[in-house]
Amino acid sequence: MDTAKLFINGRSQAVRLPKSYRFEGKEVYVKKVPEGVLLLPKDQTIWDTWERNLQKYDSPFMAERNQPKSQQKRDELDDIFD
Repeated sequence: MDTAKLFINGRSQAVRLPKSYRFEGKEVYVKKVPEGVLLLPKDQTIWDTWERNLQKYDSPFMAERNQPKSQQKRDELDDIFD
């Protein structure tokens, strides 16, 4: 796993990313997640990133879902609607 240096810039903490992790542009989106911090390029929309990640899969993951063939029978509701 690669590492990055932390340093103070004014009153902010900054991260010096290795060259292979550089972003295009001047800003990134930052989000705190349970495992740490997520950085996303700001020159693209979040939806562009989402779509690009979905394209990694060969087939749509929600194309076929197990749907019930018939409606469930619920005794409690039969008394109300009879």
